[in-house]
Amino acid sequence: MDHDIELRFQKLKSHLEKTFGGGMDVQAMLFLIGVNELGLGPKNFSKSEKTDLLHVAICTILEPYGYYQFEGRDKDSWPHFTLKKQLPTLNHQQQQHLMKEAMIDYFIQNEYYNEETSSESK
Repeated sequence: MDHDIELRFQKLKSHLEKTFGGGMDVQAMLFLIGVNELGLGPKNFSKSEKTDLLHVAICTILEPYGYYQFEGRDKDSWPHFTLKKQLPTLNHQQQQHLMKEAMIDYFIQNEYYNEETSSESK
């Protein structure tokens, strides 16, 4: 695994834990992204909705990589995506690397996180 991505991810994780509490992992971060992209604020989600939120997050963070295209929102404001190209066959470690890199990019591009400011505050 690329150690640079892992170090950057750990800094992002620490940054998010200051706001959302300890124990953030890839799935918790994807859930945050999904809730953010849904745009309805915090609420109690059903198990099915939680799964859908993870899907929204994955589509959102992989869209800049060309894998998904945002199509619009349904009547309940849920975002919908179209698969543009198949993801390559990846082992677990490669999947984790891709997801971590894409999450770092998401938080930076949406100005929720700044690597320069974050590293100075330590």
